[in-house]
Amino acid sequence: MDPSGGCPHASNARLLDRGAVTSVILPGEVEGMAVLGHDALKEFLAHPDVAKDARHFSALQEGAIADGWPLKTFATVQGMTTADGADHRRLRSLVSKAFTVRRVEELRPRVEALTASLLDGLDRAADAGGGVADLRTHFALPLPMGVICELLGVGAEHHDRLHHLSNRIVATDIAPAEAVAANREMVEVLSAAATARMESPGDDLIGALIAAREADGDRLGPHELIGTLMLMVIAGHETTLNLITNAVRALCTHRDQLDLVLSGRASWADVVEETLRWDSPVSYFPFRYPTRDLTLDGTVIPKGTPVLAGYSAAGRDEKAHGPDAGRFDVTRGGGTRHLSLGHGAHYCLGAPLARMESTVALAQLFARHPRLDLAVPEAELPRHASFVGNSVRALPVRLHG
Repeated sequence: MDPSGGCPHASNARLLDRGAVTSVILPGEVEGMAVLGHDALKEFLAHPDVAKDARHFSALQEGAIADGWPLKTFATVQGMTTADGADHRRLRSLVSKAFTVRRVEELRPRVEALTASLLDGLDRAADAGGGVADLRTHFALPLPMGVICELLGVGAEHHDRLHHLSNRIVATDIAPAEAVAANREMVEVLSAAATARMESPGDDLIGALIAAREADGDRLGPHELIGTLMLMVIAGHETTLNLITNAVRALCTHRDQLDLVLSGRASWADVVEETLRWDSPVSYFPFRYPTRDLTLDGTVIPKGTPVLAGYSAAGRDEKAHGPDAGRFDVTRGGGTRHLSLGHGAHYCLGAPLARMESTVALAQLFARHPRLDLAVPEAELPRHASFVGNSVRALPVRLHG
């Protein structure tokens, strides 16, 4: 795997030509595997003999993984993403009420108001920049970060730092010392936020988690509390940030598809679903581990192997999505659903919120600026330095075309 990231689609196509499951070399020369094909990935994500708990990660248990390994946090953070069975259900139940369809709809007016305010800020940034502004910085980032931090009860003074640390944690080209420092600082920031809530309880998710811990210590340990907050912050904004960014890029480079939406022949929900399939916000997500030697699509994945879930590859798998899988088509509709928000017990808890935030953001953005376009050629946009996140690091746009 290329630790510097970049656009994954060309390499995904080459790998898919070799099969739905392939061996990969992770940073630090760690041997792993990736599941790329849609059908194989769907089976793998829900397989009863596949675990998330790192006690099943053979190389880690044997002491072969260094402390500064850039992917170690994905394996060792204590929370829903590394829990199985009853532990996973226990942790998920503590936060699931905040992300029900009903609760998300109750948040819609707040998201709409925040979106409008951010668009005002984007306009001001463009006026100051000669008609050009970075949509990612001024719009796509502060929207989901503001919403998830408001849900949690994390003050605005922490937003920029938490985003920077999130970027460092999901980076795959980071040096060992930087990886350790980023994780340590993220724990410090979130611990400070939790301490503040203990001293001044509020009607937010941190307060609810602390109350659950104090009422029944067996329900949420201190490391699980911080691990859960870390998951909520990173997953709660990075995925939606990339989704909005990728959707705008796709629409700007496929004006015919934008015209379909603006003329009412397709919906913003169609745009979101097609973007999730065509340019998944997460390319390869670490890790799952077979608890026994597992044969998938004719390939054996040895017990204890760290396996990447190849969402961006599965989204363009021609065997599942047809020979035009590489085409961005907001009218695609029906057919095979994408897996970009997961499948099985670990299906993305925040999926309703991500969908709602993205549809609101895109609808308001293009209602105000229907001629919005990229300010530089798409090929020149700087990519994420990670094979986990799939997007660009900046999105300069010209608001009036």
